[in-house]
Amino acid sequence: KAADRPVIRDLAERGLLYREDSYVHNYPHDWRKGTPLMQYPVESWFVETTSIKDRMVELNNTINWQPEGIGTGRFGGWLENNVDWALSRSRYWGTPLPIWEETFPDGSSHLGAEAGEPYRECIGSIEELRAKVGGEFPAEAINPDLGTVDLHRPYVDALTWRGPNGGTMRRVEDLIDVWFDSGAMPFAQWHYPFENVERFQANTPADFIAEGVDQTRGWFYTMHAIAALLEDRVAYKNVVVNGLVLDADGEKMSKSKGNAVEPFAAIERHGIDPIRWTMMSAGAPWENLRYSDAAVQETTRKFFGTLVNTYKFFSTYAGLDGYVRSAAEAVPLAARSELDRWVVSRLQSTASEAVESLDGYHPTRAARAIEAFVDDLSNWWLRRSRRRFWAKTEGADALDKQAAYDTLWESLEAVSRMMAPIAPFTAEWLHGVLGHSASVHLQDYPVPDVLTLDSDLEGRMALARAVVTATLALRNEASVNVRQPLGSLLVVTGVGGVDEAVLRSVEGVILDEVNVKTLETASGDSGAVTKSAKPNFKALGRKLGRQMKEANAAIRLLDSESVARYEAEGTLELLMPSGSVVLEPGDLDVVSEGVAGRVVRQETTTDAEGQIQTVTVALDTTLTDALRAEGFAREFVNRVQGLRKEAGFEVSDRIAVELAAPASVASWTTGADGLPLQSFTEAVQAETLAQSLTLAEAPQGDLVQSIEIGGETLTVGVRRLP
Repeated sequence: KAADRPVIRDLAERGLLYREDSYVHNYPHDWRKGTPLMQYPVESWFVETTSIKDRMVELNNTINWQPEGIGTGRFGGWLENNVDWALSRSRYWGTPLPIWEETFPDGSSHLGAEAGEPYRECIGSIEELRAKVGGEFPAEAINPDLGTVDLHRPYVDALTWRGPNGGTMRRVEDLIDVWFDSGAMPFAQWHYPFENVERFQANTPADFIAEGVDQTRGWFYTMHAIAALLEDRVAYKNVVVNGLVLDADGEKMSKSKGNAVEPFAAIERHGIDPIRWTMMSAGAPWENLRYSDAAVQETTRKFFGTLVNTYKFFSTYAGLDGYVRSAAEAVPLAARSELDRWVVSRLQSTASEAVESLDGYHPTRAARAIEAFVDDLSNWWLRRSRRRFWAKTEGADALDKQAAYDTLWESLEAVSRMMAPIAPFTAEWLHGVLGHSASVHLQDYPVPDVLTLDSDLEGRMALARAVVTATLALRNEASVNVRQPLGSLLVVTGVGGVDEAVLRSVEGVILDEVNVKTLETASGDSGAVTKSAKPNFKALGRKLGRQMKEANAAIRLLDSESVARYEAEGTLELLMPSGSVVLEPGDLDVVSEGVAGRVVRQETTTDAEGQIQTVTVALDTTLTDALRAEGFAREFVNRVQGLRKEAGFEVSDRIAVELAAPASVASWTTGADGLPLQSFTEAVQAETLAQSLTLAEAPQGDLVQSIEIGGETLTVGVRRLP
């Protein structure tokens, strides 16, 4: 480029310049230094891979590619259009091309009879070289640092011998493409075929490899080509093609841009397991990943934090009760509660999904399945089981308490084994603190037990959770705390709703979770909830094209009955001025609206047959004095629990509570005789381990504080009893 101006000037001075123009165009640059590159043709040595092109395509069809599209598309297309492999490179350092050519003192090559080519030999081993040079390597070929022959430049170039035509056999100067070294790895690591023949045969082809998508024409190809050429088989059975790790904004990381994340600094901040889990669970490995510290922190909080806190709960109460796991003395599954049987079934279905996913090289599915189970275990099973751990170790509740311990231990122990391939250090810790001396990585991966799977029970509990989720969301929208009881909850059943019998089987669970007194039902076509629809533009747009505008208008006019019929049957004939079209599942988004003062929300869940169903919930948020009084009691319990914790009481400590309440709340806490209401007293004592609850003008205790409930200020004292 520097010669451009002098050449143009010279041509102009000699009157030979016809015209001078500048063109803006793409040009190759060094990706490290950013300097322009010069490209020009050079002579090269080739491997005739085109001779086995069809066989390489055939072998590739037996490989399990993840994603499949790389194997059939990018890599498959590369093989279909395969050209001979340009093997040589003009470099100084690297694996030398083992071809020796006969030359003569004048530097020429002897022109033999065969196509005018010089005489050449390709050498296949050190022993073959030793024989060529007469049995002993010359001193010039010995690397003094190694004390032996060195097959790199300049030492290898000192190996010469007499050619058949009187000349000298000298190695050609070219080296081998470095990707040949990588592709030869399966052979080179065992020094095959010179030794370890049985070990090589036993360990190839590889069960699994992983690399970036840029290796399509690199490592993936060279391994495949060399294995096909030498062994007529594949080099690997399964391959996961990794995407790129980008920064939080989706930009490729670069030190020059200043957006690169230093791995060891990130490990120091977060620990390796949260980073690994984030990268595996955020998306499939073959998709590009946006890395951010915030995402890792979220994983640490939601997954690892939940898991650790669940274990801490178990450890605390197991220590208090002296629980030690004994498989022989574990409560039989049939004798455990429905809640226990549900979480055991969820454990087995999770193990099944994890095994299937990992066997299919889908680690993201496995990670997300384990995450979902840990959430179910902590935020549903454990939350609903807390009171069981407070029961006495003897008496009517002793067996149920033992079952709760057994169920929680079994769940945590299985999680430690399921998560081990992705979070090895956390898994090892959890496995150890649960009482195992051997490493979790020496254990079998959980095998699903079909005898403990109960899809009907899982379907019922999934319905309960969907109703609860929708109801709690409605409470949040209405700014009604979950500790405040409400009067009624309506769930749509039948047409466009859920199965009422299944709903009633989990009625008690639902009402307890959402703190509502009664559960009502109404058929989807009863008018208790009105339904309307709007088009799913993404789905319908492709189908209708220019008809989309009039379809949108027709859909907006659908009545509640038609929408309910679409929900129930999955299809609906839509009449439009230009004709009719059949709407299919997913074409419409159904919207439910409340009537009679209720607020409405929808959730989706999966039934026992694995079918997606819509759950429509309507909540009555009207408060009566009786409901407000009960809500006050629940809030009071919550505040006392906070005082217990702040005072440093142990979870098993019994306490005494004294209360000073203003006249405005006396009707909620006391009866006509001025003594605490029995229902209020029992609720507080049962939840807080209080042996007594008394009214006092100036409450006393180890900790005395003023608290606010519903805009009213109370004074409460808590005292630990001996």
